[in-house]
Amino acid sequence: MSHGHSHDHVSAAGRHRWRLAVSFVLVAAFFVVELLTGLLSGSLALISDAGHMAADVTTLGAALVATRLAGRKDTTGRRTFGSYRAEVFASGLAALLMIAVGVYIAIEAIGRIGSAPELTAGPMLVVGVLGLVVNLISMALLRAGAAESLNVKGAYLEVIADTLGSVGVIAAAVLVGATGQTWWDTAIAIAIAVFVVARAMLLGREVLAVLGQHVPDGIDPAEVVAALLAIEGTTAVHDLHLWRLTSGMDVATAHVVIAPGVAAAPVLEAATAALRTEFSLAHATIQLEAEGGNPCQCGDW
Repeated sequence: MSHGHSHDHVSAAGRHRWRLAVSFVLVAAFFVVELLTGLLSGSLALISDAGHMAADVTTLGAALVATRLAGRKDTTGRRTFGSYRAEVFASGLAALLMIAVGVYIAIEAIGRIGSAPELTAGPMLVVGVLGLVVNLISMALLRAGAAESLNVKGAYLEVIADTLGSVGVIAAAVLVGATGQTWWDTAIAIAIAVFVVARAMLLGREVLAVLGQHVPDGIDPAEVVAALLAIEGTTAVHDLHLWRLTSGMDVATAHVVIAPGVAAAPVLEAATAALRTEFSLAHATIQLEAEGGNPCQCGDW
């Protein structure tokens, strides 16, 4: 039995780590400003958007930690797949945080029914505009990496959502200042909270799919089997397993049966090339078996 190994995966997110770092600093600093201003001004819209910002800080921080951990070698011998799933667990924490923010905003909104809290529209407007500027800068930084890495793309989409939240805060400030009706702040806060919870549910679903080792989106197991069977000399494929280790890193294992007399090396080379190029798998282990016999060769990258 022979093996071919190549486990040194260069993360696309790692190449754009500095972009994640700068965005993290900007968003984290603004989160503190927005939260304090929201508490001091009494604006529920600002507090709800700050909650969304907190989730973004967690997401960006998780991306940074994941790129650092992914580059570390396992010194314990116990983490054979490395620490790539640190990002997944952090994303789950972000989803729970976003849901908690949504629940808090809903409770606060219900408590404000029938009352007219005093709001200062000026600070709301200033912070809303500042938040919009911060988000636009972060979008510009992350756009380049979003095309290469799902990890960076997730952070990029988070910032886009925050941009919409900042627009909502600006709208609330303008409407409250123009009409004097504070219920505009509550209404927009609820809209932001609903948007945050909806996105949290989608994120949580993705996290559960990864932890449950579901077949990654965009990959059809039947198509993988067909691609392997299309290789000359193969007669069957069984024990195919496809799962996502972390964002942008899909992996697989498979047993491929070859006809008697067929050379194993060319089949193994063609199989690994097909999985890498056609399905963008980052890692796969393929075991070749002689038809009616024992395993004859194993390839792993």
